Amino acid sequence: MSAGVGRFRSEDIETVAIIGAGLIGGAWAAFFLSRGLKVRVYDTDPEGARRLEKVVGNALEDLRQVGSVAPVAADALFFSGNLEEVLAGCDYIQENAPEKLPLKQALLKQITDLTPSDVVIGSSTSSFQPSELQAGGAEAERIVVAHPFNPPHLLPLVEIVAGPKSNPEAQAAVYRFFERLGKAPIRITREAAGHVANRMTAALWREAVHIVAEGIASVEDVDRAIRFGPGLRWAVDGPHMLYHLGGGEGGIAHYLKHLGPAQEARWRSLGNPSLTEDVQSLLIDGVMQEAAGRSIEELGARRDRLLIALLKVFDDGPISGKSEAAE
Repeated sequence: MSAGVGRFRSEDIETVAIIGAGLIGGAWAAFFLSRGLKVRVYDTDPEGARRLEKVVGNALEDLRQVGSVAPVAADALFFSGNLEEVLAGCDYIQENAPEKLPLKQALLKQITDLTPSDVVIGSSTSSFQPSELQAGGAEAERIVVAHPFNPPHLLPLVEIVAGPKSNPEAQAAVYRFFERLGKAPIRITREAAGHVANRMTAALWREAVHIVAEGIASVEDVDRAIRFGPGLRWAVDGPHMLYHLGGGEGGIAHYLKHLGPAQEARWRSLGNPSLTEDVQSLLIDGVMQEAAGRSIEELGARRDRLLIALLKVFDDGPISGKSEAAE
C-alpha cells in the first residue's frame, strides 16, 4: 500500500482497525463498514465477538434508514483477541479502550510497535488529551484524538485533536479521511479538557442545573426550553452564525455593538452550582418524572429514531454528501 498524499495514509485507506469492541467501537465498526471499508476489530473479552455482531447489526440498520450504506462484503468484518493479527494490513486505527490512561498508553505503545509509521492512530477518548496519550512511550507524532459524538455511527461530528507532539500532517490526514467518508470533522490545534463540543455542552448543563437548583424552572421545563427553542436552531447553525443572524441586517457586528453589553450582563448573572446531595436529588427526581417510566433502552431507541429523522431532513453539508460552499 502506498502512503497516499503526504506523510501519512489518508486517501488510500481501505482497512481500519478498531481497538475495543464496546458500544463506541461497535458503532465505529458499523460506520466504516457502511462506507465500504474493511474492518478488523480487537477485543480480549470472550463475549466480544457476540456483542460486536449485535451492535454492528443494529447500527447498520440505523444507517440504512438514513440511506447511507455501501454493500458490506461477507468477509469485510474480522474479529480477534490477537492484537498483532488485527493490526496486520490496517491503514488507520481507531482506539476505543476503556477510559483508563495507563491501559490506553500501554495499548498505544504496542500499536505503534506493530504498525508502519505512516498509519495514524485516532483515539475516541473524551477524557484524555493527546499529550497524556503520547506520554506512554508510543510513537507520539502519529497519535491524535478522534473523538466522536454519541452515537458515533449517526452523528457527523468528529473532533480531531492534535497534541504538542502530534505531526500536523497526521491531523490533516485524519481530517481528510473523515471528510471523505461524510463525517463533519473539526480541527483542534490546542489541547483543552473536554475538547470543544463537550466544553460547550458542559457550559449549557451548568446553567441548566443552576436554574433547577434555584427553583427557576423544573428539569422537564428546562429540557423543553432547549428542545423546542434553541435546540432546533442549533441543528441548523452554530452559536456564532445564529448570533450573526440575530443582528439583523448588520449581522454580528451590529449585535456586538448594540447587544454586546446586554450579553455580558447575562453572562455575569449565570450560576455556578455545586452538585450537592440536595441538587442531585432534584435532578434525579426531575429526570425520572420526565422519563415517565421509560427504560434507558427505550429512551435511547427514541433518541436514535428522532436523530435518523433529523438526518433525513438535511439537504446540505456532510450528511447528504453535498457541499454547502459549492452551492
